[in-house]
Amino acid sequence: MSFRSDNAAFEAWLRRRCKVVEKDLKYKHERMKESAFAFLRATFFRWAKRIETVCPDLATAPAVLSVGDVHLENFGTWRDAEGRIVWGINDFDEAAVIPYPFDLVRLVTSARLAPGLTVPSRVIAEMVLAGYRDGLEEPRPTLIDQHGLWMGDYVSGTSADRRAFWDDIKALNKKKAAAKPIPGAVKQGLRRSLPADAEVRFFAPRKRGGGSLGRPRYIVSAVWQGGRVIREAKALVPSAWSWAKNEKRPQIHFLALSTGRYRSPDPFLAIRGKFVYRRIAPDARKVELDREAQAKLPERLLRAMGFDLGAIHAAAGKKTVAAILADLKARPADWLNEAAGAAAADVERDYAEWKR
Repeated sequence: MSFRSDNAAFEAWLRRRCKVVEKDLKYKHERMKESAFAFLRATFFRWAKRIETVCPDLATAPAVLSVGDVHLENFGTWRDAEGRIVWGINDFDEAAVIPYPFDLVRLVTSARLAPGLTVPSRVIAEMVLAGYRDGLEEPRPTLIDQHGLWMGDYVSGTSADRRAFWDDIKALNKKKAAAKPIPGAVKQGLRRSLPADAEVRFFAPRKRGGGSLGRPRYIVSAVWQGGRVIREAKALVPSAWSWAKNEKRPQIHFLALSTGRYRSPDPFLAIRGKFVYRRIAPDARKVELDREAQAKLPERLLRAMGFDLGAIHAAAGKKTVAAILADLKARPADWLNEAAGAAAADVERDYAEWKR
């Protein structure tokens, strides 16, 4: 089936599970033309449909509760219950039980498709895989002040980044009058996410994301203890892996993965009804790499990404970890690089079709 046919079928499926924001979906379609990397971010549903055909030798590997839509920009920061800044994968919308190699393949594929890449593809695969093994064997969260002091340039954000965050919130306040009414249950959920004595200033819809563009997303802005606090609500639907496999009763695994054994989760992260709620702030955000950072991709950053993925998979337990390590040992040395090359070529064919 062509990409366009799958895209139409998936969007029809999505409309049955949430009240799609059609103008945001149209914006997503335009963003998908920007680059193969942006296209990959927006089309996990197609990846889920195609990857077992593209890499059939990986489809029988041990299955584990997986991230699904893991890529270079599915990493960010948050503060845990102790107030520590944690770095790692921070979007689990597409969590599903998947053969473990496909998370690795998607991460390396995203790096191969990064605009202006200068790092050899073989090095990318080697670093991600080395970090992944470490994460399986000695899993833990990545605490910036203890394990990632070198990450400052990638996670702290500049003063310009902080200004941009608050400018974005200010712009939402100006646009809220023209927006459609926010569902009462979502407003209630957002209020519940705030400190009890916070003073609500406004609610507004928000347009953000890659693959999630089109799903309803809202924020509340409030004042508490002399400063602004922001909470976000995003519609949560089953993983597109469920769509690709035509599952009749799909489960949502978002919280199971985001609060797993080796995570140090965001205490504000919660699911209420059909929405996921979280704190957003300049220090609790998705880390989007600029073109220069994407092109250079330092080896230790790639290794850290692999480590966090390994720590997430390690939560499956000792038997599953042993099975994964045995499977890794049995594979050829260059298997990940070759699989990511095949997957990248498949994505680029779909991207070329979409641009036409």
